[in-house]
Amino acid sequence: MIKRAIIKLTGAVQGVGFRPFVYNLARRYRLNGFVLNDGKGVFIEVEGEEKVIKDFILSIHNEKPRLANIFSQSVEFSEELKNYEDFKILESNSNTEKNVFILPDISTCDECLRELYDPSDRRYMYPFINCTNCGPRFSIIEKLPYDRENTTMKKFKMCPECKREYTDPSNRRFHAQPNACPVCGPEIFLYTKDKQLIAKSLEAIEILKSLILKGKIVAVKGIGGFHLVCDATNDTSVSTLRERKKRFEKPFAVMFKDLETIKKYGEPSDFDEILITSAEKPIVLIKKRENTDLSDKIAPDIDKIGVFLPYSPIHHLLLTITGKPLVMTSANLSDEPIVKDNDEAFEKLSNFTDYILVHNRDIKNRVDDSVVFSVKDKMFFIRKSRGYAPLPVKLPFKLKNKVLAVGGHQKVTIALGIDDKAFISQHIGDLETVSSRQNFEEIINTFFELYNFFPDVVVSDLHPFYYSTKWAKEFTSNFDIKLIQVQHHYAHALSLMADNQIQNEKILAVCWDGTGYGADGNLWGGEFLVCDYTGFNRVFHFDYFKLLGGEKAVKEPKRVALSILFKIFGKDVLNLNPTPVREVSEKQIESFYTIWEKGLKSPLSSSVGRLFDAVASLLNIRQTLSYEGQSGMIMEKFYDHTVKDHYSYEIKNGLIKYDNTFIDLIFDKSEVSVKVSRFINTLVRIILDVSKEFDLPVGFSGGVFQNRVLLNLLIEKGNKKKFLYHKNVPPNDGGISLGQVQVVYNQFL
Repeated sequence: MIKRAIIKLTGAVQGVGFRPFVYNLARRYRLNGFVLNDGKGVFIEVEGEEKVIKDFILSIHNEKPRLANIFSQSVEFSEELKNYEDFKILESNSNTEKNVFILPDISTCDECLRELYDPSDRRYMYPFINCTNCGPRFSIIEKLPYDRENTTMKKFKMCPECKREYTDPSNRRFHAQPNACPVCGPEIFLYTKDKQLIAKSLEAIEILKSLILKGKIVAVKGIGGFHLVCDATNDTSVSTLRERKKRFEKPFAVMFKDLETIKKYGEPSDFDEILITSAEKPIVLIKKRENTDLSDKIAPDIDKIGVFLPYSPIHHLLLTITGKPLVMTSANLSDEPIVKDNDEAFEKLSNFTDYILVHNRDIKNRVDDSVVFSVKDKMFFIRKSRGYAPLPVKLPFKLKNKVLAVGGHQKVTIALGIDDKAFISQHIGDLETVSSRQNFEEIINTFFELYNFFPDVVVSDLHPFYYSTKWAKEFTSNFDIKLIQVQHHYAHALSLMADNQIQNEKILAVCWDGTGYGADGNLWGGEFLVCDYTGFNRVFHFDYFKLLGGEKAVKEPKRVALSILFKIFGKDVLNLNPTPVREVSEKQIESFYTIWEKGLKSPLSSSVGRLFDAVASLLNIRQTLSYEGQSGMIMEKFYDHTVKDHYSYEIKNGLIKYDNTFIDLIFDKSEVSVKVSRFINTLVRIILDVSKEFDLPVGFSGGVFQNRVLLNLLIEKGNKKKFLYHKNVPPNDGGISLGQVQVVYNQFL
């Protein structure tokens, strides 16, 4: 019997060649009707035999484009026919609620790469080659639906040849919105830092090659913003870049031409290779090889290196022509967002660079590179951005209200909670500067516009001085919207629960990080929470210690070490003369002791992240830090897997008491590697002991669980207990917004 089927698909189904795929599939099955994009996804109507239509739907799922991801489907059959005469791709319908998946920017596909290097192809060496299988998406979209006139490509009128490809359903560039060629598309231009034009097009790349090989620092505009680029094998260039950027030790990411070159400089596992070569092309942390020509200044004092492959045609051309591994670090001032606009580049980057390569395709949404690592063939995010954002995370339940979650203060992301999905933004970063705060607000407004969204409720952190909290309070007051504030570590736990689709059960959440505003007004960071969606109970936590000088203690591990030593030994610590005492003068010791004794500007903390800092100071690994988590990253290289024992500790009345841990460590005469190993083993032992108290799944969240050694040990020990780890968001504060969305579930049951 002939019927009409109305098919609605949601998911990553726009910008992936889905409509031409459906068009060709419908013609194969001899079905008439149409397909179009709307604000929710893809809408299809077909008429034909019911069995044929069902086979057609099955083929949609089995043969869909490689980048497509169908999230939901509805099918309705009707006997009322419209007698379609053929099958068409219709104009997009933008007058519907916007709840479609916006595809991330996708790395250049193999077919486009073949054309890029084919002298007979009309796009030979063209730095903006793309098709429906690759190219910019999120970075160029201005509004939904994803059509050319709604992107920054709208100012480039396609030439007849590009238009022919764009309108030919059999061509892989059919409705490829960024479609372009050297005749009609964007161009690149090389300038001096004071805006003197040197060259354009391929000549610009050739000149840029010689400049990089001469040791120059250049800014290169890519997909989601500018990179600062230099020869990664040139010590002088890398040192100059560090000096100019005032980024003295934080590791630089390095881009390599291909996987084989990466293997000459690092030791990726088989699973790492999968991550490195994936369509998302994230930065992947791998073990660094010794005795290569890579500058030692790329990643000082750590045995890991962040590697990634070219993901845009400009990168491919640059890496191929130079033949060198290149530093590719985000072009921004300290704590500010990545630079994305040409004028902004000349204004802000001229002090960093010698030359600036720009192009005339505007970037609408700035997007940093994603950073991941693997442990035991599991991928963990450090930063989730390009290649992954803003694809949503599925929630374990359906929200009854629209939710805006604004994250915390560091590594910020925002999230929109819509139905059973959380649309999480690209990495925003720390909200320390005026520019970063403006970017935070711009991204919120962009997400509101893209999804035609306005919240019923806003969720923020408890911390009264976070900019995100202040913004949320002002926004909800102005619009008379409900504000919910959720404790930082409970948000971590909720994020973990969403990431693992936990619904109606409690978990024991181990939430360890650098700092988070606690329900008692102290700084938490070493927490064991029994929780579900109705709330949490703080069942155990590390005993408090004082952070001498507050924020100063975050940068100076010796302050944390001295505080703990004062707590254990009082002034008698002078007789022991440990490393932190030797690092300061007698007068400073007296001053520190007075501050500690009277609690002057010394908030109480239970942070495990700070305990890592204290150990780093005691072992003279680091006395000052230049970036968050530095002590833990350095300590990873000291860990010795042959060391199986641990230091002593006490678990009593809900407190993890570590006095004996530090006494053992101070009097331990072993090598530094043994001491580091015993300390980390102690943390694992504490987790295992506490988890025995509860017949519950045990989950791990917070920045401390970016430590690969710690994760490796937990995964090894987790065979007798259900251990939960993050999958879709970072364990650090980049995952907080997902957890904040979750808290609304109980508030509006």
